[in-house]
This record gives sequence, C-alpha cells and structure tokens, in this order.
Amino acid sequence: MPGPVDWNRAERVAINVAARQPAGGRTELRAVDFSEIVRVAEDRVEETTGLRSMLGPAEVRILDRPDWIRANIASMRTLIDPLLSRWLDASGRKNSFGLSGAVGAVSAQVAGFELGLMLGWMSARVLGQYDLLVGDAGNGDAVYLVGPNMTALEERFGFEPDEFRLWVTLHELTHRAQFTGVPWMREHFLGLVHRTLDLADPDPARILGALREAAQNRDAAGQRLRDGGVMAMVSTPEQQAVFQRVAGLMSLLEGHGDVIMDRAGAELIPSAERFARVLHERRRRTNPMARFVQRLIGLEGKMNQYAAGERFIATIEAVDGEHAVDRCWEHQDRLPTLDEVRDPQRWLARMEPAVA
Repeated sequence: MPGPVDWNRAERVAINVAARQPAGGRTELRAVDFSEIVRVAEDRVEETTGLRSMLGPAEVRILDRPDWIRANIASMRTLIDPLLSRWLDASGRKNSFGLSGAVGAVSAQVAGFELGLMLGWMSARVLGQYDLLVGDAGNGDAVYLVGPNMTALEERFGFEPDEFRLWVTLHELTHRAQFTGVPWMREHFLGLVHRTLDLADPDPARILGALREAAQNRDAAGQRLRDGGVMAMVSTPEQQAVFQRVAGLMSLLEGHGDVIMDRAGAELIPSAERFARVLHERRRRTNPMARFVQRLIGLEGKMNQYAAGERFIATIEAVDGEHAVDRCWEHQDRLPTLDEVRDPQRWLARMEPAVA
C-alpha cells in the first residue's frame, strides 16, 4: 500500500504548475559567481551579530524552479516520512475509514496533487531559502538561490545585480548563522517541528471535529488561519500551543534576518531601501486569488512574521540597546512567545531580572 503522500505525483504536478508561471529572467546565474558574495556576506553577518556557522563556509546552490521543487520534496520526505510510517503501522496499514488498497492510493494521489500545486506556485516566487534538512540523514544544510526568479526581478526593475544578490544572500546567511551559530537552535527548532508532527492526527473524524469547532469560534479560527494556514486552523489545543511556540520563534528569526540584512549591507548596498520597497509593493499588489492561496498554505502568516519580528526587535532595542536580541540566543527559555512578539513589553518584563 502506498504512503499517505504520492511524492512522485507531487513532483510532476509541481513542475507542470511551475512551467505555467511567468517566465524567469534570461540571465543564467552560476554558483561560482557567488563565491566572493558569500565570503563578504558571512563576514558581515558575523561582524553585525557575533554569530558564525559552526558548520564552516556556506554552500550556495543556484537552482532552477524544478530543482527547487525537488530539493524541497526531498527535505519534506526526510522530515515527514518517519511520521507517515508510524501512522501506517498504527492503523494496521489501513486508512482511518478502515479502507485500503485502491482507496489509499487515491488518497495519496490527492495529497500529492495538493502538495504539488503549492510547491509549483511557490517555485516562481521564492528568491532564496536556507535548508537545514539536506542529505539522507537530514543533518546537512545548504543555501538555495532560485536563479530565474532573481534575474527576473533584476531585469524587470533594473536592480543592480551585485547589490541585489548580496542583499538576498545576507538574509539567507543570517538564517544559517541563527540555526548553526547558536549551538542549541537547530535541535530546538527541529524538536518543535517533530512535536507538531507527532501530535498530528490523520483521522478525518478529528479534522471534521476541528472544522466544526472553527465554525463555532470564527474569530479564533481566523487568527489561526492568518498565523499558520489551514493546518493551524484545524489543530488541536495541544497542537496550537506548539504552533504558537514555532510561530514566535519564526517571527523572531525572520524579523532578525531582515534587520541584519539591512545593517550588514548598509555600506555595501545603496539600493537596499529600494529593493525592500519594490518587493513589499509586489506582495501588496498580489491578486485576491493569490492572497487566498497564501493564507491557506500559511505564507501570509510567514510574511506577517517579518513585520512582527522587526517591530519586536525595534522595541526591545529601544529599551536595552542594539544587541538586546542576543539574550534570545542564551537559552531557549529566553525566546519570545508569539504573544510576546506581538507585545514586546511582556518579554521585557519577563527578562527584567536578567536585564537588571
């Protein structure tokens, strides 16, 4: 019997969807073009944050859209396949309705189709990505830059290529420094993700119950949808608590990534403000259907994390100086919750004895 996700179908659908997206740029990027950019970016991130990856120099991979899709499917399988195996074992290799064989195969194809739609749509929009689940054991890492998407923006908006490429690279290498320069961060984050997956329940009856609960409390369900997409909306209370911790952490890391990207590149990237303004306007002008998709898959929540994290950092720095965020790297108990990201005074009050 096939697993709950037909990964091959997901890949085929995603690549077909990607081929129907707006064309990428005509210029071809090469990894060798980034050797000096990566060296400069790593040095500037360390100078600005005090963090440097303990895994050595970054590996930057220039991908096209199909390659980005394949890389993400491989990482998803590394993370999810062990959980799916446990589900199958627990259910006696039957689905939640007690059906198997052809029904299970159809269900897996549907899941693969839905995942493929999401990845295909995103493949034309993502510029860079830090992947901490590279390799068969998921213990490697890589920085991806999607060449056609980057050069499309350079050509469309007249971006200075070296500046724009350094700007994007700074953001992704800040994430690498966060996860592999803070000794406990990677395992802490993966622990939260594994906890979320362990709490997941594939039983359709459980999902229907969550949907009924969401219908009864639409305001709360709407907030969860904005924070984490449809999966957060149908989550159990225990899952919601973990989602809140993940969302708080990601808001901090994404906001920190944007802050450091601007600071580390301040002297080297005169066009940084224009890059940020153009990309913000590009997201704002997304058509209603695209915004609906972003909300369903949780991408809207991810974009909100950037702004919330930046506001959090600005507030705590106003009280405790430019390196106030360094307290968050001291221990996982000092990470802000999502509520504290939204109301930084609560985090400052909790940290007050340490500050004193």
